[in-house]
Amino acid sequence: MDIPLDQIHCLVPLPASIKESTKYRQIRSSIHAIGLVEPIVVSLDRSQGRSFIVLDGRVRIEVLRESGVQRVLCLISTDDEGYTYNKRVNRLSVVQAHRMIVRAAERGVSVQQLAEALDVSPDAIREKFRLLDGICSEAVALLADKPATYGMFPILKQMKPFRQIDVAQTMINLGNYSIKLAAAMLQNTPSDQLMKGTATKTQRGGPVDAIVRLERELSAVQADTRLLEEDYGPASLQLEIIKTYIGTSLLENVAVVRWLAKQRPEYLQQLQRIADIRELPLQ
Repeated sequence: MDIPLDQIHCLVPLPASIKESTKYRQIRSSIHAIGLVEPIVVSLDRSQGRSFIVLDGRVRIEVLRESGVQRVLCLISTDDEGYTYNKRVNRLSVVQAHRMIVRAAERGVSVQQLAEALDVSPDAIREKFRLLDGICSEAVALLADKPATYGMFPILKQMKPFRQIDVAQTMINLGNYSIKLAAAMLQNTPSDQLMKGTATKTQRGGPVDAIVRLERELSAVQADTRLLEEDYGPASLQLEIIKTYIGTSLLENVAVVRWLAKQRPEYLQQLQRIADIRELPLQ
């Protein structure tokens, strides 16, 4: 729907420094170069009649207002949740951004046009073109929808394909895509799994055996922590249900307590201890 800008408002104002940010400059440059690509997502403000609340696109709205635009194309959301629309948006990964730039170039968009639209230098665009050169297709597929950083790909290029896959899978398991982790794994990569010219540099880096041991220990601890985080919620809920049942159903039933006291006093003692739990002890 084409909506006048004066009928659209944000519940939360933008920070005062937003216009100085890189994100704002990139969006402004993109809109000036190629126009609005994605419509603004709004919902009807039921408290004010013909007024709309921005769910996604606050910065684009500000850029359009600054540019003197009067009306904007919007998507009307029928959702009425209390949480922000942005939580449902899948952010573009580094690999996906690379593919979009390559596809745009294949369709005739020049490097200069891409640079202007993204508010970066032409050299940066050319660097993005070469982002995946030297990365095996299996590693690219693993990282395609992951929040990988640009800086980790030059590090992966120093490894042979099998090691690239191993590093990519380790990062996914740990949920860590930082340059520091990639550099640490490069440092302890055996020389026969490195590209030519890389082995000499990494061998000078320090005691490889200690780094390998530390990496293994870190991986094991992080994997155990992740398992605990995943299991903690369901386990706590299950414990609360059991504790409530024991405390309100079993131990308040006189006949059950009498039978346990006569036949299984050790069970009664343990059930009372469970019912008295207030919080789990930290191990």
